[in-house]
Amino acid sequence: MSDDGSQTQNPPPSTDSGGGDDARSTAGMEQLLDQAQADLAAADGPAAPTAANPQPFPLDELQSEAGTDDIVSLNILSDVDLDLRIELGRTHMRLEDVLQLRSGSVVALDRLAGDPVDVFVNDRLVARGEVLVLNESFCVRVTELVSGGNA
Repeated sequence: MSDDGSQTQNPPPSTDSGGGDDARSTAGMEQLLDQAQADLAAADGPAAPTAANPQPFPLDELQSEAGTDDIVSLNILSDVDLDLRIELGRTHMRLEDVLQLRSGSVVALDRLAGDPVDVFVNDRLVARGEVLVLNESFCVRVTELVSGGNA
């Protein structure tokens, strides 16, 4: 507002295409673009591999060092704890039926007598075997080792 109460407006920006401001702003944009491209090239470095210019990766010969040819004794594993579980079979029972089990109760399993039992180490099937009684103790004779793919 002016002193006399009338409003004054700034004139609208000129849309004249023949002015020198446009030429200067275009030159400034091109200069910024050139600077950005130069900075990117400097950041990549001259030795950076590109898809068109792959760099070879040196592979050294795989050889054992002196003193590592000795066989390591298995004694270092002698005190490692493992969870060993022998599974005779499985069954599904209701909680009511489990609570009624008493000494002498018979639980039917999903395997037949004489079928091999599963030997699990740390919850991984590693072998199958047969149950034996030796000196009044139950034992398992391993009859088959299970490879990693069959577990």
